[in-house]
Amino acid sequence: MEKFTLTTRIERPAAEVFAWHERPGALGRLCPPWEKVEVVSATGGVRDGARVVVRNRRGPFSLEWHVEHRGYVAGREFRDVQLSGPFASWEHLHRVTPDGAGACLLTDDISYCLPGGVVGRLLGGGHVRRELARLFAWRHATTKADLELAARYDTRRRRIVVAGASGLLGSALVQFLLTQGHEVVRLVRRDPVGTGEALWNPARGELAPAIVSGADAVVNLSGENVGAGRWSAARREAILRSRVDATRTLVAAMKAAERPPEVFVSASAVGFYGERGDEVLKEDAAIGSGFLPEVCLAWETHADVAARAGIRTALLRFGVVLTPAGGALAKMLPVFRLAAGGRVGTGRQWMSWVGREDAIGAVYHAIMTSSCRGPLNVCAPGEVTNSGFTRELAATLGRPALFPVPAPALRAVFGQMADETLLASTRAKPAVLLGSGYVFRHSEVGICLRHELGAAQGSSSPGM
Repeated sequence: MEKFTLTTRIERPAAEVFAWHERPGALGRLCPPWEKVEVVSATGGVRDGARVVVRNRRGPFSLEWHVEHRGYVAGREFRDVQLSGPFASWEHLHRVTPDGAGACLLTDDISYCLPGGVVGRLLGGGHVRRELARLFAWRHATTKADLELAARYDTRRRRIVVAGASGLLGSALVQFLLTQGHEVVRLVRRDPVGTGEALWNPARGELAPAIVSGADAVVNLSGENVGAGRWSAARREAILRSRVDATRTLVAAMKAAERPPEVFVSASAVGFYGERGDEVLKEDAAIGSGFLPEVCLAWETHADVAARAGIRTALLRFGVVLTPAGGALAKMLPVFRLAAGGRVGTGRQWMSWVGREDAIGAVYHAIMTSSCRGPLNVCAPGEVTNSGFTRELAATLGRPALFPVPAPALRAVFGQMADETLLASTRAKPAVLLGSGYVFRHSEVGICLRHELGAAQGSSSPGM
């Protein structure tokens, strides 16, 4: 029998920390971004007899893990016991213990046996120990940060409508909001399932005003992926229309609502500024030239109609969101892991970036902070050029970065998209976000990469 234990002090009451684990979204929130994990089913919360089925995908293969909860003690502990899965046996105790006034100790205590007996321990024991340390270090850091965040904002339960809830950022945001105790309504384009979903059709301008009426906030993260392929005429039209149609539909519904929402948080991008060399770009900087600035201007202009109707409106100009779950970083990882990565073009272009946790945090801050209105640059204050980012990523993975990608090759493959995304220099500063009191979890790119990739506790692909 092998054992693993990790304890972390959290500056919140034990009852609050235990309640966090019982909320919808907690299981999804505890799945690290480097894992391809699907929660197939979860019934009964964490009380005795509740069951969870998780599917872990590795390339063309998948593995299901069936777990039952036992030993529930309200406010204090519960256990996960494997019914079937990758281990010969597995029992995981989650324990929350008071530790002084307003604080507690969170402990994960695991007992397990590997398949294959002695041979299994010899071949895989070290790997499993490293991966458990990696996984639970990430989980504890995330849980601690999420719970201690509550001290910065009022705890009133809010009803929040989210467009783009199935996307890379939207899906993570929904899990975060649920674990913070809020009611979330996801807008979907298929038949809704349960009270947590509502139907809309932005291409046809269809969204019932009653869905947003009385909501505390509406969040707009809807839009076609800018980096999904070469910008043909049809692709450019799809990128623009998806943003304009979604924003216009949301604003029309909010204006027609009997009780309009308090705040509208709408995504935009630092692509608003275009190619600007070494110029420092705060929110009052002028718009740039090119396709992306045109898209951002149209996007923000339609969102600003809500502001003119008296709804507090925050326009979040996101930098590159770093997460191995998708987007730019996910595309880079296979190349860099093969030691075939390197700087792009000259490498001197500035890269405005933000970690996934701070992208989520900025949305939440904009919802909860009355001074947040108008444009806000959502990018980390730790500046980095493409060369600097390349070095940090290579170092995080323990690989060299020896193979630069020349600009002509990128232009040949991606056309205009290469000049406006991969090769463009945008040195945005989060002046308004910082001025409104937002505290970044990850201000430096190396720290962010190590968190997102779980590099602090190991470098191989993890198992659950």
